[in-house]
Amino acid sequence: MGRSVLLLVLALGLMSGCASRSSRTAPAPREEPAGKGSGTYLGEGLASFYGPGLHGRKTANGERFDQEAMTAAHRTARFGTCVQVVNMENGRSVKVRVNDRGPFKPGRIIDVSKGAARKLGMLDKGLARVRLYRCAEPVSVFSVPHVPLPG
Repeated sequence: MGRSVLLLVLALGLMSGCASRSSRTAPAPREEPAGKGSGTYLGEGLASFYGPGLHGRKTANGERFDQEAMTAAHRTARFGTCVQVVNMENGRSVKVRVNDRGPFKPGRIIDVSKGAARKLGMLDKGLARVRLYRCAEPVSVFSVPHVPLPG
């Protein structure tokens, strides 16, 4: 009898290990903000800007940084990605091209050039709460510097 009980317990243990877990519900997907269901939403958080001290230096993709160009640093977006940055405080927006990595301060989602920060109306504060969207159209010349940089 002891042997048959042991076999029964082993069989039940094996069967329960193979049972499906359909009683578990999958976590609900994170919802995008209202009206932003186009699949282009990239997130929201704090944006900062960088410029004067880095003007002319090489960015992570190898090009020279122009503080007046419409460019940005993002941690994960591919170089060349067009991102629309919307300032949630005043509604202004700008399209930037990712050409650098960062920001590296906790809580920040993107670093924009000084020129982009000016268009977003965030030069005085230095920071702004923003939403990011992938641009619908491919990258164009909107972020190419008008004046070639020396060197």
